[in-house]
Amino acid sequence: MRSYALWNNKGGVGKSTITFHLASRFAEKNKNINVAVIDLCPQANSSMMLLGGGTKGEQAVLDLCTAATPKTVVGYLSVVIAGGAGAQLPKPSNFMVKVHDHNSEMPDNLFLLSGDGNLEPMAPAISAAAAAPALTPSSQPWKWVHEIFLKFIENIGASSSEKDWMVFIDTNPSFSIYTELAVSAAERLITPVNADDSSRVAANAMFILLHGQIPPHPIYGSWTYAAQAQKYKLRVPEIHVIVGNRLTQYEGAATAFEALSDATADTLFAAYQTHPSYFTPRTSKAKDVKSFRTNYSVPLRDFNTAGVVSAHLGKPLSKMHQQYYPVHGVNVKVNADKVKDCSDAVDSLIKFIN
Repeated sequence: MRSYALWNNKGGVGKSTITFHLASRFAEKNKNINVAVIDLCPQANSSMMLLGGGTKGEQAVLDLCTAATPKTVVGYLSVVIAGGAGAQLPKPSNFMVKVHDHNSEMPDNLFLLSGDGNLEPMAPAISAAAAAPALTPSSQPWKWVHEIFLKFIENIGASSSEKDWMVFIDTNPSFSIYTELAVSAAERLITPVNADDSSRVAANAMFILLHGQIPPHPIYGSWTYAAQAQKYKLRVPEIHVIVGNRLTQYEGAATAFEALSDATADTLFAAYQTHPSYFTPRTSKAKDVKSFRTNYSVPLRDFNTAGVVSAHLGKPLSKMHQQYYPVHGVNVKVNADKVKDCSDAVDSLIKFIN
């Protein structure tokens, strides 16, 4: 079993759209593997796309959220936190849905723990549970809460011996408590970036959030996620691949095949040189920026019109054709060559996933 969180502490880099395309395509190409998406972003955009897109997907998420026991991340969190540490965990299958049952365009080996808008108002309750005093020397409330979705993933594998599983976790850019839970659940990170200066700044901030500032801040340094993760020996995921997204709008078509801007690549390579353990190992060590780009980055270019319309309709790229598609009452033309560009880009990303 592998688990990947798509996270960068910068908004607008395409995490949910990439999650939609990556999960649906990976499931198509690997029929012998069950694929699960855990949507830990309160906006639930990747859930809406997977469940049919547009108003159909929105209604499907609403239905899951308003069930007696919501089949969502909030439903699962509520049951676990109400039970308390040490209580038997509920079965993941009681909360996940088979995506094909809601959206027949999707492969039948794709499953979803839906996002939920109530995750935002629930955040204080999750934080309170994590900050609760330890009633016994062996109880560790902070660690218990932060491992809720890690245990969920472990139980997915334990409950199904027929197939291996691949798990993708969609996240929110803000490093709130539910993002901390998402990051804590994943073995590896898929980190989308844009070819702009804000992505360079965000890359530095990402390392500080995950691994801590050196030296630690004298006042709040001991309260950070990084400090607590070290204290409780919580696994911090390694960066596995950096996805250069929406490159043409910043760099132009001629340079869109470079997965990272020079500034962002320099920043990430500097972190790699200083702390190679922040990244998953490769067969050969990157000795310069060029080899680092080759080992760790993939250019997704833009999700052009084809990719955007595909996500809006909840339709995998493999089922998109050259024709006009209705989007918010407007007929939008999708060209076959653009569908192929998007498909090839997603396939190039999947080559990094193992």
